[in-house]
Amino acid sequence: MISEQTRARFDREVAKYPADQKQSAVMACLTILQEEHGYVSAESEKAVAEYLGMAPIAVREVTTFYNMYNQRPVGKYKLNVCTNLPCQLRDGAKALKHLEHKLGITMGETSADGLFTLQQSECLGACADSPVMLVNDLTMCSFMSNEKLDQLIEGLKSAEAKQP
Repeated sequence: MISEQTRARFDREVAKYPADQKQSAVMACLTILQEEHGYVSAESEKAVAEYLGMAPIAVREVTTFYNMYNQRPVGKYKLNVCTNLPCQLRDGAKALKHLEHKLGITMGETSADGLFTLQQSECLGACADSPVMLVNDLTMCSFMSNEKLDQLIEGLKSAEAKQP
């Protein structure tokens, strides 16, 4: 399951911790597998557990706790909209509904073209900037009015159309 190249990447992460605490690299190892496969499968979780000497359920707990780990294939653009109470009070739920309507999917689904997966996040830590969203677990977008959401979606679609 784990290639030599992947094992070398795991080894570099584990080396950052004392020998008796190699389980501390669990998040890094899961991230590596997600980068390679696009999501963390049950087989990937088992491989990480075996490599780190952890119980498979302990790895599963990490995978299911954090939004950043995809447990199934997702679209090219994963859109996480914060719907925690402070964001809801400032239109976070409305932003999610607007995206559902615009993309023709509901929260948790992927668009038919495979470009967008829409998810909700419990908290992105930017309550004062709400509504907020995180694109591909890397880019925070703040003050996302319907107009800004439309611009984001059209911009991403346009970028895709320009790629060979």
